[in-house]
Amino acid sequence: MVFLNGRILPIEDAKVSVLDRGFIFGDGVYELVPVYSRVPFRLEEHLVRLERSLSAVRIRNPYSPAQWREFIYRLVDAQPFDDQGVYFQVTRGVAKRDHAFPKNAEPTVFMMSNPLVNPPREQVEKGASAVSAADNRWLRCDVKSISLVGNVLLRQLSAEADGAETILFRDGKLTFIVRRGGIESPPKGNLILPGITYDVIVELARANGMPLEFREVREAEVRGADELWVTSSSKEVLAIVMLDGKRIGDGQPGPVFRRMYQLYQEFKLKVMRAGKREAASV
Repeated sequence: MVFLNGRILPIEDAKVSVLDRGFIFGDGVYELVPVYSRVPFRLEEHLVRLERSLSAVRIRNPYSPAQWREFIYRLVDAQPFDDQGVYFQVTRGVAKRDHAFPKNAEPTVFMMSNPLVNPPREQVEKGASAVSAADNRWLRCDVKSISLVGNVLLRQLSAEADGAETILFRDGKLTFIVRRGGIESPPKGNLILPGITYDVIVELARANGMPLEFREVREAEVRGADELWVTSSSKEVLAIVMLDGKRIGDGQPGPVFRRMYQLYQEFKLKVMRAGKREAASV
């Protein structure tokens, strides 16, 4: 079952016009919310980021936060699996092909939910490999745009090398490194997506007295780091132990990563328990 413009319906019945600007121009934004035991993880923060992206590209948000929550929970409840990845996107709507904004188009809202696939336990324990590339995406990476051909091409580089991720070098990627026991990461900006998981890592580090510094991280520092992590809604926090065929640190997930991974799993459990209590009280 999927959601399209206010309705839950079978995916084969969901139809969008070929003149939708999401199809023609990639003119829209998206979010992906992880769901654990049917409890959306950091839903409010995802909705705030959605509003920020919509405002940046000047698309009207068609729903209130309360409506978004209702529709997302309805979609979650319609699935047969407990752990889910809820993807939703808003496009500028249907109009004749013209680069200029249409005056009266209604935004198109589509949502679907698939089983959430986190890194397998073996990969968490042994670490993952990655390749590097020059970041040639546009200059508004803080907007979660559905125009993702640049991301697709860069991810394909690591897919073809059996890597978990492509580490991008420009003015930084949303990547954590560890040196001498301290966590370092580039600050947020227009070249970096304001990550929800990133924020959780920062909160957990601060709450548990883990040294944390925000600054521009140079490529040589990434390659010479003791530990290298990537974060995302699906990967959560994952240690990269090989970059371009060369070891990071000693080639094993480091002690700071293992501590952070455990803290993250404990935090998830608290969120799930709180979400279930809230649902039971409604």
